[in-house]
Amino acid sequence: MKKIGDELVFLKNVMKLIASHFGDKCEAVLHDWSKGYDKSIIAIENGHITGRKIGDCGSNLGLEVMRGTVEDGDRFNYVTQTKYGKTIRSSTIYIKDDKNEVIGALCLNYDISDLISVKSFVDTMTVGTQKESEFFAHDVNELVDFLLKESLNIVGKPVESMTKEDKMEAIRYLDKKGAFLITKAGNKVCHFFDISKFTLYNYLDEIRNNNADNAFTS
Repeated sequence: MKKIGDELVFLKNVMKLIASHFGDKCEAVLHDWSKGYDKSIIAIENGHITGRKIGDCGSNLGLEVMRGTVEDGDRFNYVTQTKYGKTIRSSTIYIKDDKNEVIGALCLNYDISDLISVKSFVDTMTVGTQKESEFFAHDVNELVDFLLKESLNIVGKPVESMTKEDKMEAIRYLDKKGAFLITKAGNKVCHFFDISKFTLYNYLDEIRNNNADNAFTS
């Protein structure tokens, strides 16, 4: 397929099948990156699970795949939480075009919050699953804020205590996670770390040149 729109009717029918089969605890989401990552959701069933709707953005995990940090981004049966406190089991497959380039994703999110109290069920459902840090945002500003918070956790210091090297470590993390693919993310990053755009671009150049040198010598 050249674009997701070529199979949109089929994909929507698959989503309805899944949602009907598993009930209102199962959310099915279709992302089309050609619409822009800030409004990539083009179809959704049972959106009350994550509180999202058509026209909302993708999560941080998809952003990593778009950035190229993760080559094979498909994930199955990982456990995460929504910002509303729901615990969900999720699976995501990325949709590729005829050139083998990722153009979108189909995601399933099953709310297991009500089942966690039943220990035997939880033991069965969570054995072998992997823990992922996935944030379900309504817009890309929330997504950037989440990644900035994660960068602080990586460095382990408040911004006012950071050295140049600390800030570069945080920006390296943000770049790896695809934050700068989001329009105007650089402005928020500059304000957050109290640096100029000129400084940010210098940091990114140094980070990316070092990464390229390391790849060449490895």
